[in-house]
Amino acid sequence: MIKNPIRILVIEDEEFDIRRIKRTVAPFSQIIISDVVSSGSDALNLISRKNIYDVIIMDFQIAGGIMGEELIREIKKINPFIQIIVVTKMTIYQTDFDFANRLIQAGAFWFCTKYPGDIDSYIYQPTDFILSIVNAYEKKQLELEHHNSKKKLDQNILDILARKNIIGKSPAIEKLKQQINQYAESNANIIIYGKSGTGKELVALNIHYLSSRKFEYFIPINCGSIPGELIESELFGFEKGSFTGAQESRAGLFEQANGGTVFLDEISEFPLSAQSKLLRVLQEGQIDKIGRKKDYRVDVRIIAATNKDLEKMVTEKQFREDLFYRLNVLQIYVPDLAERKEDIPILIEYYLDLYSKEMGRIPPEFESGAMEILVSYAWPGNIRQLQNVTQRILFLCQKTVSREAVFNAIGMKMDYREKTSHYDFNPENIVALKEVEKQFKKEYLKFVREQSQTDAEAAQKLGLAPPNYYRIAKELGLK
Repeated sequence: MIKNPIRILVIEDEEFDIRRIKRTVAPFSQIIISDVVSSGSDALNLISRKNIYDVIIMDFQIAGGIMGEELIREIKKINPFIQIIVVTKMTIYQTDFDFANRLIQAGAFWFCTKYPGDIDSYIYQPTDFILSIVNAYEKKQLELEHHNSKKKLDQNILDILARKNIIGKSPAIEKLKQQINQYAESNANIIIYGKSGTGKELVALNIHYLSSRKFEYFIPINCGSIPGELIESELFGFEKGSFTGAQESRAGLFEQANGGTVFLDEISEFPLSAQSKLLRVLQEGQIDKIGRKKDYRVDVRIIAATNKDLEKMVTEKQFREDLFYRLNVLQIYVPDLAERKEDIPILIEYYLDLYSKEMGRIPPEFESGAMEILVSYAWPGNIRQLQNVTQRILFLCQKTVSREAVFNAIGMKMDYREKTSHYDFNPENIVALKEVEKQFKKEYLKFVREQSQTDAEAAQKLGLAPPNYYRIAKELGLK
């Protein structure tokens, strides 16, 4: 039921036809003829000034100036939601499909002739004419609702992108942002390379929300966190009764992501035994749901991420070659903080401001030399570690951030600070470069090991295989 009045603008230059239109709508109190104009140019001026009309009733061959399809197009440029009903005395066009099609293409909602059975009293067939006005109004309301819903969705996407913004102005980050925008326009699969903590999921999320899939699901999956025996049921789902304990059917993550993006983090940990199922999704867009006889088709874009050398894993038969080439259509490398040191102050300030707002505090200011320590620090844990350090700084400091507070927040030990804050070069004791390199390696390996839980973790941070790490540490006297 229509609750609000339907406001009409009539564009007609014959008084006789204006009277017939008014007489036709008169019994219906909710249909209000707000204005009447006799030319196309007057109509355009009025519509530009008064944004109140729901439906326009216009003569196709109005006298003088702009008329017909051109007038329809100009009205739609001003307000695309206004619905237009065309009336014409050109009865020859009543069954002309091309004429009707041109009107619809121009933006008209409906058209009719001026000549009904009772030509003196009414315009067209009164019942059909009134129904067309009501239908035109409802179409306008639906289009407005759809437009407003889309605006809200678009704003939600912009809000997500604002919260998940990639921070930095370094050349490496500018290149990364350029790649993200470029790859978002494609549906090709991507592998994101980068060290742990650099923000690979953030890059994948930005690609998704800048792409045509932005209104669908973005589902992140950590391949290393799902037990090998459960990965098929988690990713591809299962039917009720397909195995012991399957008491109801369950949609897998790929099925849930249909139309959207699946982010496979730590793709190198994806079990070799299940890689053929993933390959089938990539090749044919089909998932093998456990217990289902028929294949289920899905449309997903896959973005994978790794901090390992997949090509080496392919060579060592630890990763399927055909799957690697299916995934590795596009590549993105996410630089670590050591490659973008100029971004460190920007990142520190950003996270200090963010966490301060969450805590209801004013961000503290840095004393001289405090920020320089953060810039010169190695950041083996990258952005993830930087976020943690920034939070510690807020807990340790109120109004100002001292050098000592920075050292404590990072977790540097005093002996390391004293040794690495600067090097004293003695002109009386110049040693071979090889000896200096050895001393630096020893100190740095010792530092990285102190920041790691195990030798394996330290080796990974240093980009070394565990046996090589052990050999170097032994050569330096650390083992």
